[in-house]
Amino acid sequence: MHIFWHQRDLRIRDNRGLAAAAADDTVVPVFVVDPEVRAAVGDRQWAFWTNGVRALRAQYRERGSDLLVRVGDPASALSAVADEHDADRVFYNDHYRPVRRERQRAVDDAVPTESVTDLVLVDPADLEPRYENHSRFYDDWRTHAKPAPAPTPAADALADVSAPQAIPDAEVDIALPTAGEAAARSRWDSFLADGIESYSDTRDDMQAAVERPAGAVSRISPYLAAGMLGIRELWADATDRYEAVDGDARRNVDKYRYELSWREQNYTLLYHHPSLPSENYKSFPEAIDWENDPEKLDAWKRGETGYPLVDAGMRQLNEEGYVHNRPRQNVASFLTKHLLVDWREGLRYFEEQLLDHDPANNAANWQWTASTGTDSVDVRIFDPVAQMDKYDDGADYVTTYVPELRGVAPGNAVEWPTLSAAERRRLAPEYTDPIVDRNAAYERAQRVFEAALGRS
Repeated sequence: MHIFWHQRDLRIRDNRGLAAAAADDTVVPVFVVDPEVRAAVGDRQWAFWTNGVRALRAQYRERGSDLLVRVGDPASALSAVADEHDADRVFYNDHYRPVRRERQRAVDDAVPTESVTDLVLVDPADLEPRYENHSRFYDDWRTHAKPAPAPTPAADALADVSAPQAIPDAEVDIALPTAGEAAARSRWDSFLADGIESYSDTRDDMQAAVERPAGAVSRISPYLAAGMLGIRELWADATDRYEAVDGDARRNVDKYRYELSWREQNYTLLYHHPSLPSENYKSFPEAIDWENDPEKLDAWKRGETGYPLVDAGMRQLNEEGYVHNRPRQNVASFLTKHLLVDWREGLRYFEEQLLDHDPANNAANWQWTASTGTDSVDVRIFDPVAQMDKYDDGADYVTTYVPELRGVAPGNAVEWPTLSAAERRRLAPEYTDPIVDRNAAYERAQRVFEAALGRS
């Protein structure tokens, strides 16, 4: 008898650890509600995950088995299950968040285990600890073979067990998407049918993001972060489509496949540098002179900075637990550069609010935007006015989330931070004034980071 320990891999299909456990013996599936992991996960994402655990349990019951749910320390819980079912080994998929790695090591010490690389296409241990830039990483990563989707265990490989233990409920303050493997597959199939072949052309089109959000981008990230869809299945489908089309469609599909390599790099970074969520990846000769103004941080969290693209992004985050990638970059840059708030404050808020929070992506992307990470540009600063002019010049996205600007001419919405106070009061008296001057904040950020780099 084998045990498979489900963590952030809430699926049966394309689950390498589960497939390995079922290869030569019967499997008892287990999910452990771990208080330490729970404390590290935002309430919104936890609620989505617990719905996913319920969907996973239903899948097992359809196959004549069940998902055992235990609450407490995984080492103790899994040892008890192993004793109860006379199991000789616990299988699990490797996870790289520091708290999960600690729990996995404790399980290794308590019972015989076998761990499997499942979360990524290429084992981070097979890649270098550091790369000069993403291009260097990509050149190396693409030379490694990408495994095919893992086989789905047959029903008779799953133990005939009964699990009366209830799955704890979780309260949430937003509407959640349907959780589970079937919902993930449906979302992915929709993007394959109407989205992936135009992905590169529409991914930053904010009007498209409003008018056809399910087509402009995949919106698969909450499911991928919860492990409700396997990365090999996703890669195989995208590759099949890439090989089946040509011209612009092929270029667009290839862009989507390329974007997946950023996720792979982020996990490689987290694997080799477990302190990535808490310490600067890049070394600075001098300390960064963060201002960390609590009032400005709170205004940023509320979406009340007076910068329309930033505020729209933060309000989407607060209302939906999701934010489109283009404004996601802008809100992070604005916090760390225009407001000079430490990137760790933003990381923690995203962790609390995002349904698609991913420990590797969140840490690596915040550090990239804050110029403390792997970016080949020493000091990158997004100008939210120029960014809105380029990507949302019709104010379609902004006015979806900032109703105070509805009725304001798009050009004035774009230029809001540069308008006079009198003009702003005339156009939209209910919308906030900018909390920092556009040019002064930009120049101050440059000075601070140049000083940290020892160039002043």
